[in-house]
Amino acid sequence: MNWLRLLPAGIVVALIAVFAVLLLRAEPPPDDPLVGQPVPEFDLAVLDGRSGYDKDTAAGPYLLNIWGSWCPPCVAEHPVLMALEAEGIPIYGIAWRDSVANANAFLDQRGDPFAGVLRDPMGEAVIALGVTGAPETFVVGRDGLIRARWAGPLTAEALERVIYPALDAG
Repeated sequence: MNWLRLLPAGIVVALIAVFAVLLLRAEPPPDDPLVGQPVPEFDLAVLDGRSGYDKDTAAGPYLLNIWGSWCPPCVAEHPVLMALEAEGIPIYGIAWRDSVANANAFLDQRGDPFAGVLRDPMGEAVIALGVTGAPETFVVGRDGLIRARWAGPLTAEALERVIYPALDAG
């Protein structure tokens, strides 16, 4: 009869063991489908008063950064972009769902790290790139292929783990 009291605990332990084995044997998530692909086509206007971006003439490796003046993580990331630009890394920006006035004010007040900036008021590029939120950064190689993607603000960890290796592979 005592073993009947232990039966529920035994079942729980067995279930935990089964789930642990399944989790440990699970395959890692698939790689980003855009990595290894060319930057998608989109037709966006240049942000007034700034240079533009053309994926067919931009010399890689470079970064393509999705941002907005309305985005607190973009504000937090901005000093990192300024530092990357100071290192000589070309960065192109896409101002997502932003007004011309707000985007220009943001760059005028905080500094402009971008070699060129496009406006994406309707999310055309964001949809083509599969972006789910700002900021998001893509590393584009010399061959025009996307080498890496970082969703969220760039940090020292992101630079060391993803961005610099992809730029170096370039």
